[in-house]
Amino acid sequence: MTALYEIAATYRADAEKLADMELDEQTLADTLEGLGGELEVKAQNVVMFARNLEATAAAIKEAEAQMATRRKAIENRAAGLRAYVLTSMQVARVQKIECPFFKLGIQANPPAVDVYEPGLIPTEFMKQKPPPPPEVDKTAIKDAIKAGQEVPGARLVQGQRLVVS
Repeated sequence: MTALYEIAATYRADAEKLADMELDEQTLADTLEGLGGELEVKAQNVVMFARNLEATAAAIKEAEAQMATRRKAIENRAAGLRAYVLTSMQVARVQKIECPFFKLGIQANPPAVDVYEPGLIPTEFMKQKPPPPPEVDKTAIKDAIKAGQEVPGARLVQGQRLVVS
């Protein structure tokens, strides 16, 4: 099986050879159309395969989202069950429960700070986050270059993309 890039290189070489020959326009067009057939079929097949991969990736992304939602629901349910057991033990004033598989016990958490009025906290207890580093404003640079201004360290480049419609 011939790769698309090999077909493209052969097509280009053949087209350049034909351009050097003195052929009438109709003969040249017919010959190029015959040469391009294999390229077109191969390109279509490659794009169909790419679309298939994109559809598979989209399906995987959707499955990931569904699994994340399900995981979160299961985690919340487990946390709720643990809270239910804790509350039940506290109401019954039972500190420990032992079974063959594990031990349950009520234990005090480490002390935690409850900031109930943030405006009253002295500045010595405030953290100052460093400002974010400056970012390049590509839109402003593009507008400046288009307006004829030179921007050191930047230039406009124009690439190409494949459009499948």
